[in-house]
Amino acid sequence: MNCIVAQSGGPTAAINATLAGVIKGAFINNFDNVYGSVNGIEGILNDNIVSLNVFKDEKKFALLKQTPSAFLGSCRLKLPEYTENEEIFEKITAFMLEKDIKYFFYIGGNDSMDTVAKLNRYVKAKNIDIKCMGVPKTIDNDLPVTDHTPGFGSAAKYIATTVREITCDSRVYDKDTVTIVEIMGRSAGWLTASSALARRYEGDGPHLIYLPERDFDIEKFLEDLKAVVKKEKNAVVCVSEGIKDKDGTYICEKTSSGLFDTFGHKYLSGTAKALEDLVRERLGFKVRGVELSVCQRCAGHIISLRDIEEAVLIGKSAVEFALMGKSGEMVFYKRVSNNPYKINIESHNIEDIANLEQRVPCNMINNEGNDVTDDMITYLKPLIEGEYPVVYENSLPEIITLREIL
Repeated sequence: MNCIVAQSGGPTAAINATLAGVIKGAFINNFDNVYGSVNGIEGILNDNIVSLNVFKDEKKFALLKQTPSAFLGSCRLKLPEYTENEEIFEKITAFMLEKDIKYFFYIGGNDSMDTVAKLNRYVKAKNIDIKCMGVPKTIDNDLPVTDHTPGFGSAAKYIATTVREITCDSRVYDKDTVTIVEIMGRSAGWLTASSALARRYEGDGPHLIYLPERDFDIEKFLEDLKAVVKKEKNAVVCVSEGIKDKDGTYICEKTSSGLFDTFGHKYLSGTAKALEDLVRERLGFKVRGVELSVCQRCAGHIISLRDIEEAVLIGKSAVEFALMGKSGEMVFYKRVSNNPYKINIESHNIEDIANLEQRVPCNMINNEGNDVTDDMITYLKPLIEGEYPVVYENSLPEIITLREIL
């Protein structure tokens, strides 16, 4: 038995732990070869694959689990429907059949599940014996069906830690100050909401939290901010990069490039800068905008133990479901209870997941639209629990890269 695994979309601090889980599941079930497709589905199309059997070495396997980013590289290639361009699917499946690959595992988010869905439709229509399984990944935590996604817990832990440290820094001067922290999240505010975990007592930062699930009202924001500064003197505000006004215009559009990616998503950045300029001009406060940017997804030094353990488990489970005959499905976490925290891993039809988003529900956002509720805190807390025992080399976290095994 042979299988192939690939990674797609934006990297996370746990995507390689999921890869490790797939590899482990294959080894346990006596697969002859575990192949890795370099740069997502493009690796199969370009005949750029590597053997992952090297991870039978326990040290390499352990390092893979703690290494951030995507070990195999990534891509954002949007496949057509096979009815529009059958040739590309013929090339993919011919490659797999030549290598005697019967199992395909794709680790990714919303758009990556679209790839799995399309490939599964093709092999099913052509009666080709290849099982196609989606394995979730995204720091955005916006995949439907699953309770949460691998990578989100570690990103949330980094964000909460960083916002706590920023809050400490903001208090050093006896002067009215505002710090605006821009956090990733185009349409879903899960990451920004996780900043609330930084608080230790009433009045602690962040003092205001704005998610893209609610229309952003500039005048109300300025009033909220004045009230916080009057009471606390030093205000820390966390905003999602994708906040928009009631007309659907991104707040960052004054400073963004206006470009789109291959899936039609507008590139977003500059929300904190736009609000920084606004606050300085309208309120006259000393203000600083901070964009956490890619640090949210590559901070391997502060990964959540639970996130990494669950990421390995879900990768392994994907192999087990495929061996049971499942195909065209995504494995997911089903939360059984909060206290004690418990999850099960199940699988679900990928057609209900691909290209769809799970946004923050109303009960987790306060009525004013400038904070989260206790329901959100209850949901978030278990996901950041535990400190992963990161291995260090020369006083820095040790990692493993693809070029080291080639």
